[in-house]
Amino acid sequence: MITSLNRVRHVTLAATLAVVSLPAAADTFIVAVGAASNSLQGRSAEMFATELQSRLGDAHTVEFYADGQLGDERELMQKLRTGTVQFTLLSSVMTTVADEFAVFDLPFLVADRDHVLRLHENLVMTDLAPLASDAGLELISTWENGFRHITNNLRPVTLPSDLNGMKLRTPPSEWRVAMFNEYGANATSMAFSELFVALQTGTMDGQENPLTNIDGAGLSEVQRYLSLSNHVYSPTYLTSGVRIWNNMPEDVQLAVTEVAAMVQEWSLAEGEAADIALLEKFEAAGMEVNNVDRDAFVEASVPVYTMFSERVEGAADMIDAALALASE
Repeated sequence: MITSLNRVRHVTLAATLAVVSLPAAADTFIVAVGAASNSLQGRSAEMFATELQSRLGDAHTVEFYADGQLGDERELMQKLRTGTVQFTLLSSVMTTVADEFAVFDLPFLVADRDHVLRLHENLVMTDLAPLASDAGLELISTWENGFRHITNNLRPVTLPSDLNGMKLRTPPSEWRVAMFNEYGANATSMAFSELFVALQTGTMDGQENPLTNIDGAGLSEVQRYLSLSNHVYSPTYLTSGVRIWNNMPEDVQLAVTEVAAMVQEWSLAEGEAADIALLEKFEAAGMEVNNVDRDAFVEASVPVYTMFSERVEGAADMIDAALALASE
């Protein structure tokens, strides 16, 4: 059966720590995410766990944990390698695995969600998945994390110069930090689980995330301005460990692959619908919403593309291929 610490209130701290410290039995599969349970990442992962349990039946148990209960992305990535967690969602942290993953951190690269599907088939699984495998990680599918936007408590962001001096949180990505520093912000990487308090206390002035993550973590409660930029499409990857995956029975691998494909389709559609609904929700709650000057930001992003192409071997060809897929 599927269990979730979000629902089972009587689970003790000792029991939780036992789950964390001991490897799962061969017939138990743990799905854990660092994201909030009510974010799109959290809901996608829970749907995956629920549907996988349904497919596997009583022969296996699927357990689901969200809200960083078993760790943030970095910690969960390591747990895939040690075998204490079987599945998680990894996003920007993948740039610490291989520089090539940072192609998705480049501004204004992804056109729309149909483009995302083409990138999954023709870039993620062909070029990036083998790099993850070399690092002990098995990429299974690319899911919605969403187009990212900027929020802050200082002022509306229309031009890059509006970010001057702003203390802005980013995920653990060198290139995301470089991008916002290029725009003039004081960008700092920070775990998502620490973000709400950092914004609430003023340690950070602002942040950038998809609308679903902003809503899921309640960031609209501690942010005044929302600037719609669509500056980056940030995918999240359903990931296992190579050793875990290779030791998984074939029928389980097949069930995982098929359920993952179903959740991929659902998550992309849900992300698009949620963007429309959440924008109305944020405006109704009193957030001040504006659109950025896209051309000004694209012009200011040129040095980031240049740095990426100079640093990462084959990056220029990868960028060209990704952009070409936008028009197919």
